[in-house]
Amino acid sequence: MARSASRKEFGRISAADSVAVIGLGRFGQSLALELMASGTEVLGIDADEEIVQSLNGRLSHVVMADSTKEAALRQLSVPDFDRVVVAIGSDVQSSILTTSILLGFQPEHLWAKAVSEAHGRILEQLGVPHVIYPEQEMGKRVAHLVRGSMQDYLEIGDDFALVKTRPSARFVGRSLGELGIRSEYDVTVTAVKRPGEKWHYTTPETVLGADDVILVTGETRKAEAFSQLR
Repeated sequence: MARSASRKEFGRISAADSVAVIGLGRFGQSLALELMASGTEVLGIDADEEIVQSLNGRLSHVVMADSTKEAALRQLSVPDFDRVVVAIGSDVQSSILTTSILLGFQPEHLWAKAVSEAHGRILEQLGVPHVIYPEQEMGKRVAHLVRGSMQDYLEIGDDFALVKTRPSARFVGRSLGELGIRSEYDVTVTAVKRPGEKWHYTTPETVLGADDVILVTGETRKAEAFSQLR
């Protein structure tokens, strides 16, 4: 039987510090636990009792409920949440029905996971402001990492990326001002991390070392090409 939970059980917390995550599969669990680790209050909702039990004590509140029922969501005070994530992936119909109900609550921020292009189009047509494709986005990210010499990669927007890599040997021992990387390669070295130190913003006087790790920003293909220079 689903355990009802009132928003009052959370205490008086700001909306910005609380999120309702509906659907606690691999993606939903990972998201909810990461939010908890960052100090965010989380209400987790799933229809699977075993999943709910496994997360008991790990989230602020976790309950078993049918999210396709408006009454169930209202009983859990979901309309009070400004930030809601629909992470349902295995049941597209449930995802669409749940999302449709949530849109009626008019949350300030709503994200919904799509498992296919068709699913994503439906969510967009419903009016979901943030449709996410975790598997697709992770696949693209790993492909870039496998293909290049990057230690990490984050695409920002459609054609802009942040790349973590090591400097080419041709840049070692010379200052960024002298190298003119932005004018020649059309990317920017924004930060550097030296062995045993924290990250620091770069300046034109920053001299790169062979063991440094750098953050590079720019158009995706240019940032990736820069990371491959040796």
